[in-house]
Amino acid sequence: MPKLEIGPIGLLPPSAAAMGIFSPDKDSGLDLVEGEQVPTDEAIKKAAREILTRRNPTLFPGPMIVWGWTKETVHKAELAMELVKEVPGMNIITMPDYRPIYPKIDPEWVINPCHPNLTIQHNKIETCILIGVHCHFANITLKMIRANTNCYTMAFCQYDGHEDALISLRDVADVKLQKVTEAIRQAKKDGVEPWGLTKAGKDELEDIAARKAAAKAPAKADTTLFMGELEQGLDENAE
Repeated sequence: MPKLEIGPIGLLPPSAAAMGIFSPDKDSGLDLVEGEQVPTDEAIKKAAREILTRRNPTLFPGPMIVWGWTKETVHKAELAMELVKEVPGMNIITMPDYRPIYPKIDPEWVINPCHPNLTIQHNKIETCILIGVHCHFANITLKMIRANTNCYTMAFCQYDGHEDALISLRDVADVKLQKVTEAIRQAKKDGVEPWGLTKAGKDELEDIAARKAAAKAPAKADTTLFMGELEQGLDENAE
């Protein structure tokens, strides 16, 4: 029985730390899988399988890689994109700004710590990766996702990791991120079928693509023409 279960848990689930779940020590060779400390290679292998097989896998990059602070940041973003390319149908939704977005957000383009469950539910995301998100906001986001959705969350953290993620990898730098990508490649070679290549996955991805294309270029019958009278503006040159 895992110590940390997939949601939805309820309105106010206990934090993982309150349940006695803590991140492994630095350089211990361990990471968290569903609240249990396991060898890092085992955690990476598990992450690869969940990313490949669950519905609508999505990468949520935060400001620490979206904004390209340094050459190292840019390189890490490039490695994250390499991972995405290995997963058929994997989506990217950014978390570029932590301020509340009111009165409305577009959940297809942005995830926000104030209401991450809306983005998860709207896009039917059943597995996601947070990367480059500041730790305090990642903690809030992971708790809300676990409370309200059935999404299998992963946190690829540059620092200590996140107990509230179903899979938490700590000290994620270039090598560790590349290991996840390699594990995904190996899983596919071993016969793991990506969700995006199943019939259900293909059908859903085609529907999503068609809907987004229609939203960008609405049919003429769906457009609203402005038929009102135009007011005469001020003419600075008039006498």
